[in-house]
Amino acid sequence: MSDIRFGTDGWRGRIGDDYTYANVRRAAQGFAAYLKATGQQGPVVVGHDRRFSAEHFAAAAAEVMAGNGFPVLLTPGPTPTPVISYSVKANQAIAALNITASHNPPEDCGFKVRDRNGGAIPPEGLKQIEAGIPPAGDADAIARISLAQGLADGRIRHFDPKPAYLAQIARLIDVTPIKEAGLRIVVDNMWGNGAGWLTEILGGGKTELIEVHAERNPLFPEMSRPEPIPPNVDAGLAAGKRVGADCVCIMDGDADRCGFGDENGEFVDQLRVYGLLAYYLLALRGERGTIVKTLSTTSMLDKLGKKYGVTVVNTGVGFKYVAPAMIEHDALIGGEESGGYAFHGHVPERDGILANLYLLDFMVRTGKKPSELLQMLFDVVGEHFYDRIDIRLTDMAQRATAKANLDKLDVRQISLGGHKVTELVTIDGYKFVMDDGGWLLIRFSGTEPLLRVYTETTDKAAVAGILADGRRLTGV
Repeated sequence: MSDIRFGTDGWRGRIGDDYTYANVRRAAQGFAAYLKATGQQGPVVVGHDRRFSAEHFAAAAAEVMAGNGFPVLLTPGPTPTPVISYSVKANQAIAALNITASHNPPEDCGFKVRDRNGGAIPPEGLKQIEAGIPPAGDADAIARISLAQGLADGRIRHFDPKPAYLAQIARLIDVTPIKEAGLRIVVDNMWGNGAGWLTEILGGGKTELIEVHAERNPLFPEMSRPEPIPPNVDAGLAAGKRVGADCVCIMDGDADRCGFGDENGEFVDQLRVYGLLAYYLLALRGERGTIVKTLSTTSMLDKLGKKYGVTVVNTGVGFKYVAPAMIEHDALIGGEESGGYAFHGHVPERDGILANLYLLDFMVRTGKKPSELLQMLFDVVGEHFYDRIDIRLTDMAQRATAKANLDKLDVRQISLGGHKVTELVTIDGYKFVMDDGGWLLIRFSGTEPLLRVYTETTDKAAVAGILADGRRLTGV
């Protein structure tokens, strides 16, 4: 077994510790071996984010893919993950390899892989990639050429991914009404790859866009990590309140996740955003199709599904489950609790740029502010409340303790925040369904040494108690 593990969304590690050039080359060799074993031939897109040395890690990966006989399309600079994913489709490529740690802390970097649809590779494929990773120290098992040689002979070439992606956005949404609406929008890029993209798409009209955290800074000041949730978004929300913005559009470090702030500088949590996006597509655009959701996201989607007569499919956590389900069901929308949403007619991949554009279109079409849009949604599904705590695990013993404690629970004896548990779902982690229709989920993160405890309920007063009771169940 390889010491490199592909979790919920690829492999991530600490730069200079386990995330080294040697290990990136090993991971790339495993990916190349997987593509060969599955009979795939054609170009591979390679891109990167703005983290420390990300462009150099991307070059190392490109050298290995080219050395294994795959033509490489290398992005010329930091590129949003959804743009990289769409580039697979636009260039008839067979896969993508993306050097990014997304929302992880600044000391981390990552290695994402995507299939010929631009979507996440299913779990069985990730296991095959792991199996093909050569042992540490076996440099002879890695085929590679130099970047200079690849660029000289055409096996590696730079390409501009922007025109094709912008043309795709134009097919999915008419942005002219947004440009001419006269909105004031703060865009928090979280020092990431999304910088400049919304301004380019929406600039030139009456709407004003004010970008914050738009430069490259791998230390991510004013936040612990570029994850679009509080407290990381607090500085961006404060900027919106300071300038009297109509809303705050937020993207994580690689721009595949969407965060959102209202006209009062208040955060709209990611479960409510998913409810808004689904409602926008169903009620305003009149579209129909299956909704794919991870079991960690909102039950408001189940209520919308019943109202509009569409199927709702639940999956495990991560787009490695969501993307295949979206393809299988030709889904209208797919999403997860972390703020990642994918849309029909695009790629089965999260797109923070498009998600923010759809939210802005919702505002313009209705003439309503974000808080008023939420009230529209609640008028249909009722008000829902969500929160999450993350418990950092310092060693494997803590993980084993928590798992043992959770495995021995008797559901019939559990009460959470005063609500009796009626059902336990174990698709991915431990999801306790309560008598009010609310739920608590406890699961181990697939990307970090964290135990996550989440809840959504219609009982606002019970949120803190549910989370506290959930943590007590873990014993850590």
